[in-house]
Amino acid sequence: MLHDISMIYAEHNGTYGYRRIADEYNAIHEKKYNRKRFYRLAHIVGLLAVIRRKRPAYQRSTPEVTAENILNREFTANTVNEKWCTDVTEMKYGSEGEKAYLSAILDLKGRDIVSFAIGKSNNNQLVFETFDLAVQKYPDAHPLFYSDRGFQYTSRSFKEKLNKQGMQQSMSRVGRCIDNGPMEGFWGILKCEMYYLNRFETYEALVSAVEQFIHYYNHQRRQHKLNCLPPATYRSLLEAA
Repeated sequence: MLHDISMIYAEHNGTYGYRRIADEYNAIHEKKYNRKRFYRLAHIVGLLAVIRRKRPAYQRSTPEVTAENILNREFTANTVNEKWCTDVTEMKYGSEGEKAYLSAILDLKGRDIVSFAIGKSNNNQLVFETFDLAVQKYPDAHPLFYSDRGFQYTSRSFKEKLNKQGMQQSMSRVGRCIDNGPMEGFWGILKCEMYYLNRFETYEALVSAVEQFIHYYNHQRRQHKLNCLPPATYRSLLEAA
């Protein structure tokens, strides 16, 4: 059992703590061992998971369009494509600390990343591309669309895109990152389990790592709240039901 625990830890690049190791082991071996057992065994072999860092705050611009906080921290959904959350995060690469930006949309039922886009500028084009990719993937989806009050989401152009797709807009309150908790949580996972563990000399290397991690997150990384299934598998089961 210690060998299997060590293998799971290594397979996920040291990012799994005892809880996720327990979920992975139990799923693979069809067991229901208590997490406390894995806590003890992980300490015996000296396995420690990486710790997430706090995300810095960013200044917001004057909005053209605002919307009520309809979601109001109701982060559960009854079906896939009922509620989508979105956000943009900053990353750096190269010896001069050049900036790159990742935009993503997350489904609140399946917890999968519906779409994402990476660019060197935090602009409307980045957010619009992310949105367009999501619509291409699920053209019949009309979710409640939730974001913070970043300038891209409060632009008239973005509001028009939402209206065209029949989506209702919802926005967090000013300065309340917790209002977009699921997206903040995903950024924490991505940065803790991939970004902070590596140095990226080029933009291309960073893009490749992000693409690989999001595929891993959607298709391999089990979530306890999803019956210990990866998001893509969980979504597929819901869609087939």
